[in-house]
Amino acid sequence: MAPRIAHAGLNVTDLDRSLALYRDLLGFAVLAEGKEDDQRWAMLGEIGGAPLVTLWQQAQGSYDSGRPGLHHLAFTVDSIDRVREYESALRAAGVEFAYEGVVAHREGGTSGGIFFRDPDGIRLEISAPLGSDGAPAPHADAPTCGFF
Repeated sequence: MAPRIAHAGLNVTDLDRSLALYRDLLGFAVLAEGKEDDQRWAMLGEIGGAPLVTLWQQAQGSYDSGRPGLHHLAFTVDSIDRVREYESALRAAGVEFAYEGVVAHREGGTSGGIFFRDPDGIRLEISAPLGSDGAPAPHADAPTCGFF
């Protein structure tokens, strides 16, 4: 049996600014939080559940998609309507999107979602397994999440 992902740890430049997205807009609960010297951290997930994302305030600059490392972090929800609810809230908060509206994962696919960046430029996805029928696919021969 292969190992399972326990959580994703993300380096951020400003924990408060990142919490405004991950906690306030995406709805993750802060499960634990701490500080050591000038470095802060927060473990996020569902109350009573395991951590899903840990934010580490120890970075400078912004995410560089041209360097080896994390490509993007993908979240899933139960319905395309829920994806659209997130899209509305994120747009109202001024979040930068890679594509306009919900897009399909592949040409003619039924799964799809939204693709955007967090405050440090880390690429994020929220998708649903069904409901994007007829939505455009930005790339004809590659998964949508591959080149944003």
